[in-house]
Amino acid sequence: MGIYTELPITLNEVDVIIAGGGTAACVIASRLAAADPTLSVLVIESGRDNYDIPAVVNPLLWRENYRPDCDKQRVYHHIAQPEQSLSDRESIVTVGNTLGGGSSVNLMMYMRAQKCDFDSWKTPGWTSDELKPFIKRWETYHGLGNPDDHGYDGPVQVSSGTYRAEVAEDDFIQAMKQMGYDEPPDLQDFRSTGVSRIKKYISPDGRRQDAAHTYLHPLLRDGKHPNLHVLVETQVVRVLFDGDQRASGVEFRPNPAIQTSAKATQSVAAKKLVVVSCGTLGSPPILERSGVGDPAVLERAGVPLVAALPGVGHDFQDHTISLYPYHASLPPNSTADNVHDGSEEGIAALLASGDKRLGWNGIDASSKLRPTPTEVKALGPGFEAVWDRDFRNEPSKPLVSMLFHTGSLVPQNTTATAYTAGSGGVEKRVIGGQSRTAVGSQYFTIDVFSSYPYSRGHVHITGSSPDDPLDFKTGYLSDEAEFDLKTHVWAYKKQREVARRMKSQRGELTLRVPSFGAGSVAAFPSVGEEGEAATTPEKEIRYEAPDETIIEKWLRDNMSTCWHGLGTCKMAARETMGVVDADLGVYGVRGLKVADLSIVPKNVAVNTMSTALTVGEKAADIFIRELGLSRGCLNIVRRFLS
Repeated sequence: MGIYTELPITLNEVDVIIAGGGTAACVIASRLAAADPTLSVLVIESGRDNYDIPAVVNPLLWRENYRPDCDKQRVYHHIAQPEQSLSDRESIVTVGNTLGGGSSVNLMMYMRAQKCDFDSWKTPGWTSDELKPFIKRWETYHGLGNPDDHGYDGPVQVSSGTYRAEVAEDDFIQAMKQMGYDEPPDLQDFRSTGVSRIKKYISPDGRRQDAAHTYLHPLLRDGKHPNLHVLVETQVVRVLFDGDQRASGVEFRPNPAIQTSAKATQSVAAKKLVVVSCGTLGSPPILERSGVGDPAVLERAGVPLVAALPGVGHDFQDHTISLYPYHASLPPNSTADNVHDGSEEGIAALLASGDKRLGWNGIDASSKLRPTPTEVKALGPGFEAVWDRDFRNEPSKPLVSMLFHTGSLVPQNTTATAYTAGSGGVEKRVIGGQSRTAVGSQYFTIDVFSSYPYSRGHVHITGSSPDDPLDFKTGYLSDEAEFDLKTHVWAYKKQREVARRMKSQRGELTLRVPSFGAGSVAAFPSVGEEGEAATTPEKEIRYEAPDETIIEKWLRDNMSTCWHGLGTCKMAARETMGVVDADLGVYGVRGLKVADLSIVPKNVAVNTMSTALTVGEKAADIFIRELGLSRGCLNIVRRFLS
């Protein structure tokens, strides 16, 4: 089938090596392999194969990929250093660690970037008009909207899946409308803001549409692509260069978190091209261990310099998110709570029943929201100055996205496991420790993430081995103007007003939200009360100075990743901390490309899977052109992947 856990001894040289098997990598590998049957392509992925794994292909079971049991877990937990802006706590940033990367473990929300997002990159070949054909190329869209805005013959199905909790989503949509937000016909038309019922990366028959199952596996199993090879459970240590600073191959080893037997590091040669596609937190360490990066970082890590690129690992950015759960009263089967108990028997029973909810992710509505001029002014002069400069004259730029999840996103597992470097090698580390929600209860969660964070972090190596810990700082809530903090303060208050107007709402889950002092005017009805949901509240909640302090403190104590990291190998001019050019070539070396979300120079206002797919399609087109492959290859590819 072309999938290995050990590289065959006969496969010591290929034409193209792709380091990483995530979303963009799967797109690139399949497009190249289908373009020319004589072109040998090798993908090296640190995680496991994901083919037909129930927790991957059944959307409702997405949490199973995060279980602390190592054999079930298909993610990796990066642990950042303690940060003052986050009350001196460590952040845990989780990334996909399996074929398909994040697309195999994420929440499958179909959200596309705004036109102004792509245009802000100011890079020839990457404007919104130039990228639109690539955006349409990856999707088969089952929904409303202008046909010119969507694709209808791509490998990734976009639909409602097999189930929607319509009573719950109607309740949320109506509450948002009461707050003054419109429901456009198509929120994903590159321009609109407001609230919308959303589609998902789920096929009409209820299967997750990850990049491995939609792009890679069809070619691996059709018997027509012996030129495509995939090596899983294997870490790329570094890129190798010849005397002319041309990428000539990679050094790799078995992933010690999966394959526990000690095996020697090996190498494989690339005759034409090496592509690094290990993600925002994975690609910079590979470049730095290869000698490409900030000379000061490399000197401290004991790595010989190949190319001086201070931008490597610089400018990490991520949509920060807060989750606000509520007790709910909804019809049966309207939430994802307690669908199964997490046991093997419970999962088996759920799969045997053929429950339509298996093809549901629990999220049926989302939004792209902007504050009113009055609300902007109330957030202070620092916030207003940034708003006037970057948002006021861009009416399609949202400040936040507010998602409605029918169920509680409070972690069901009390712990999770991270694999980190210690003095004795790779060690297991227990993280988390948060309480379960009550069995048999109903909840909904309003999730809010910032669209354009101004805070920046970094990720760098501290030694030459993958076992050496990373110098990782998220930078969350650290921008000098406190624009990111004020954004979340506004969003917290806004989501409470939406919840108050929902008929199904029965009080905040107090364990997981800010707690105001006795007698505070900001207090919310307690659990068990009818609350204010039956009628529209006449006034919005008032917050006094002590309440504002409590909100800000809670945000610094609880703010977390939205799994949307990007920008650490950005596509920009070298003198502005850029790492790759418009053709994704790494400055200062030859035959080496980076193609994943790390190349995105400025943020996009949405969940990032659509952008990762687009980067993959655009990158494949660039590489096909540069490798001199057939110009008619894309029609061949479509036929194989349709």
